Amino acid sequence: MSRIRSVATSAAHKGREALEINRRTVLAAAGAVSLSAGVGYALRPTDSEAATATATEQQPVAEGRPAAAAPLAPYTKGTTLASVAAPRNSSGYRRLGDGAGWTRVLRSDLAAAKSGRAGRRTALAAFVQFTDLHLMDVQHPLRLEFLRAHDPHAWRPHEALTVPGAISLVERVNALRGAPVTGSPLHFVMTTGDNTDNNAHSELEWFMKVMSGGRITPNTGDPKHYEGVQNSGLKLYWQASAAVRDNDKALGFPHLAGFLAAAIREVKSPGLNLPWYSTVGNHDALPLGCFGSHADPYLAAAAIGGKKLMTVTDAEAKKLQDSIRKAQDPKGSGYRDFLKAHARSMRSVTADDKRAPYTAADYLKAHLDPAYQGLGPVGHGYSSANVAAGTQYYAFRISDDVIGISLDTTDAGGHYDGSIGTAQLAWLEKTLKENKDSYAVVFSHHTSQTMTNTRPDPAHPSDHRHTGAELVTLLNRHANVLAWVNGHIHRNLITPHKASNGNSFWEITTASHVDYPQLARVVELADNKDGTISLFTTLIESAAPHRTDFSDLSQTGLAALYRELAFNAPGSSKVLGGSTTDRNTELVLKKG
Repeated sequence: MSRIRSVATSAAHKGREALEINRRTVLAAAGAVSLSAGVGYALRPTDSEAATATATEQQPVAEGRPAAAAPLAPYTKGTTLASVAAPRNSSGYRRLGDGAGWTRVLRSDLAAAKSGRAGRRTALAAFVQFTDLHLMDVQHPLRLEFLRAHDPHAWRPHEALTVPGAISLVERVNALRGAPVTGSPLHFVMTTGDNTDNNAHSELEWFMKVMSGGRITPNTGDPKHYEGVQNSGLKLYWQASAAVRDNDKALGFPHLAGFLAAAIREVKSPGLNLPWYSTVGNHDALPLGCFGSHADPYLAAAAIGGKKLMTVTDAEAKKLQDSIRKAQDPKGSGYRDFLKAHARSMRSVTADDKRAPYTAADYLKAHLDPAYQGLGPVGHGYSSANVAAGTQYYAFRISDDVIGISLDTTDAGGHYDGSIGTAQLAWLEKTLKENKDSYAVVFSHHTSQTMTNTRPDPAHPSDHRHTGAELVTLLNRHANVLAWVNGHIHRNLITPHKASNGNSFWEITTASHVDYPQLARVVELADNKDGTISLFTTLIESAAPHRTDFSDLSQTGLAALYRELAFNAPGSSKVLGGSTTDRNTELVLKKG
């Protein structure tokens, strides 16, 4: 099957190839054309497509970006190929500095790599994946920090710095010189869910401004003072600005006068200098990422209220955590009863309506808000058709030869693992068939192994839920699928999927930007002109320096501290970076 327009590789055609790559970049910069808003009918113009036509007519190239005459040269600077943060001391609280880069590993699990391909290949597309930013309102009354009494990693010392940390990641992408391997311009950034942490309006606003640009004050409640576990005086939490000899300081965490004041101070995001798209995750769709969309109304009231639980016993924490992990409390009724039983233990905080949970419609409307358009596209993949249909999945054109498909794998019935409904699965199959002459990259939040939660959606009880294994089977029916890109597990992992019919694709799972090593990933697609396709994956860190200065509480200094605190967080996993075969790679596929 011929799935892609051939591009001559002779010297006489080099200029045409460069112009074609640049033309595709214009398409992306103006806002890539939306194919379908996930409502299950034929492809048609949407808000995004209309906006693209207008933008293209008025401004062929995004402002400040002159058209390049040829692709950029390959490079390593600013990526983990050049350097990765690494500890400078071997025990106690470990300071970070510049470490050796990670090499690129060739993976031929699905097809043999043929010699000479580097001189033949042409770029098809290139993009950046963000995932699991977990922008946190750390003073939110519903947060489960007190589970740290049983599980050290249930609260992390760096959580108050998610916003400056994410802004620094945006700054890193803005400094990239295109795609590291092919030299292709980058088409867009896709964030694959858990953009927020507590499903709070405050966090949604911060996320939209981080991505599109703006001033952010990462504070709710008292406008002048932090009110949360880090000024509680409890030894269970790092009391950074106080003289308390807490458990984290006993491990070497520093005393930083002014830390809390700096953490809630206004910061500024430049916004991405690329178009960006959004995929929904369980922390975006569900209260605390685990309670169903039909959660007990008591929780919504408590979210904006003036009481916060900060400490419980080890046994109580274990019981509640086990209940959540085993999906025994999808509506949050058990959590309601837990909070009521501890009413006398709660501390007073300043109530704030901005902490109210947002709905799926709120999420869509925020993306469609012109205030958060950035460099587009309008809706960042979503359209008014999604709002009307109540869906959060869509398809879009990346380049002449490649489409992107963003799925909603969250389960509104509750729990943090996911699944996909029959209606969406049918839409996916239809979209792949109708675009069989284009390569396809699929995006979701959940991985194939974490789509095991088939609890019915309360709003659509007759829409059967399907597992990740079923989704793999569907994707393997289509020879044009190259990759499934996701997150959720906070770990780098690259998995080959091959079917008996000979079709194959790569599942690319990227670590979070909240747990160390706090990474994002550049993905490049290239036709090797020898019957194979190569997918290149290159990990990037934020732009913050590896070395921290405890006296530097500027926006940049906080972003550097964010990384170092995450490295030292008690109870954190040391394997989230994955193996060498899950990091910087060349992934080879046969052309279908």
